[in-house]
Amino acid sequence: MTEKISIAPRSVDAEISRTWLLVNATRTDTFDEADQSRADQIVLDIEDAVDPTAKPDARAEVARWLEGRSAWVRINDRSTPFWSDDVDTLKGLPGLAGVMLAKTESAEQVTETFDRLGGATPVLALIESALGIEEAPQIARARGTFRLAFGSGDYRRDTGTSADDLAMAYPRSRLVIASRLGNLPGPIDGPTVSDDHAVLHEKSTLATTLGLTGKLCLEIDHLPVINTAISPTPDDATWARDFLADFEARGRSIRDGSDLPRLGRAQKIARLATAFGVLSP
Repeated sequence: MTEKISIAPRSVDAEISRTWLLVNATRTDTFDEADQSRADQIVLDIEDAVDPTAKPDARAEVARWLEGRSAWVRINDRSTPFWSDDVDTLKGLPGLAGVMLAKTESAEQVTETFDRLGGATPVLALIESALGIEEAPQIARARGTFRLAFGSGDYRRDTGTSADDLAMAYPRSRLVIASRLGNLPGPIDGPTVSDDHAVLHEKSTLATTLGLTGKLCLEIDHLPVINTAISPTPDDATWARDFLADFEARGRSIRDGSDLPRLGRAQKIARLATAFGVLSP
């Protein structure tokens, strides 16, 4: 009798996960290190990180690893000949947490991926082009869409946009609005290509001010910086817990119109602070 493998979920729910660590699927020697890192989620990448000639072997290695561990997988986009083999190989694997669909440009691409995977595996739509940004509200409403993510590098190449914060504000905000329209968790920002921790913190904080709630990352040592920047601050956690305690003490009564949005914000902050281990000062 074959022993059943127990696959433990990651400690942070994917809908509120801050850091999504991309791992080159040809670097099998790094899979375990990534799995043991401080990433909220890991994403084994069989798309951009892998040369076309190496995709079959990389796909097979990922499938083998997912028999005993859990991760997301970035698969090739629907327009490529690799997509079908990706979904057919991954379907039903015990450790497949979900897929990140590269270069998503329509709702139909998400739904077809979702259906081919069996109708239960979440699809994270990675939006990387002008067309994808403009179709984002429809993509967010598609059956199977779990969250949206921003492929900022390919978007810049597609549009000729610079990496300037002002130039990139529109696509980021577009994904935030689309996520709200689709009743999805906040979107995931693209990676910051810098080893300067001050820059990483600044870019991650900027993303949160625009309404994004996660970030793709490329290096393990970036994780604590990004996690800290995207988490509620201890002062935020104190305010939320004090507000909720007062709300309960007064019998959960709503005093005025501003109480409702404050209540929603306090509940969200308290949930995140608990999930991320943020302590009040």
